[in-house]
Amino acid sequence: MKKPLILITNDDGIDSKGIRFLVSVMKNFGEVVVVAPDSPQSGMGHAITVGDKLRLVKSDLFGSIDSYKCSGTPADCVKIAKHHLLKDRNIDLITSGINHGSNSSISVLYSGTMSAAIEGAIENTPSIGFSLCDYDPNASLSHTEPYISKIINNTLNNGLPNSIALNVNFPSKSNNKIKGIKVCKQANAYWEEIFDKRLDPYGREYYWMVGNFVNHDKTRDNDELAISENFVSIVPCKFDLTSKTGIEYLKSNWDI
Repeated sequence: MKKPLILITNDDGIDSKGIRFLVSVMKNFGEVVVVAPDSPQSGMGHAITVGDKLRLVKSDLFGSIDSYKCSGTPADCVKIAKHHLLKDRNIDLITSGINHGSNSSISVLYSGTMSAAIEGAIENTPSIGFSLCDYDPNASLSHTEPYISKIINNTLNNGLPNSIALNVNFPSKSNNKIKGIKVCKQANAYWEEIFDKRLDPYGREYYWMVGNFVNHDKTRDNDELAISENFVSIVPCKFDLTSKTGIEYLKSNWDI
């Protein structure tokens, strides 16, 4: 039986610990090809490169595994892999990560990791973004392996709905064993930003964005709560942002 073709990318850059760990797990499930940014791309969201050059350079970071570093964004990596590098082949699965830092709740909109996965979903390819809720680039990832394997086995054997990407977040490693996996909704939570005005060494003003993360969600089925209770959270995401209630409101209340 032909092995599944698995594309791996991320937003922390091709030399990050997270992608090295993900490759080590995913090579047990099929033929792996890596196309990842040549530098960190965190917070790039679904940005793509328009009106500028893209470079794709062969890499030897993963030994015998076919790998390439791309000068573009995570979404660029998926696009150039799908429509150039692997254009004559069918990609069976796209995985993105493992991101160093949470991509739960509203962070999914800003995340390069998840935008790569959602780009895969746009192409109707089963796609998953993996994130660890620990911003330390050297944080331990070993506790994620059995859950990654379980999620990948389910995806390859049972499939995903068309146009859906999975947003998977792991609690950071602790002395407490992970309780399991929860399928969740995105929490009603967001950042309350503050722009701190500072001076550079030449006395010129600049601003540094800081803030506090606030969770207003009181339900029991949101991803923030699941992670805080030491579960792995899975949120199925779609790229269609149309609000059905918004359509009904405008039709009922606007004079148009």
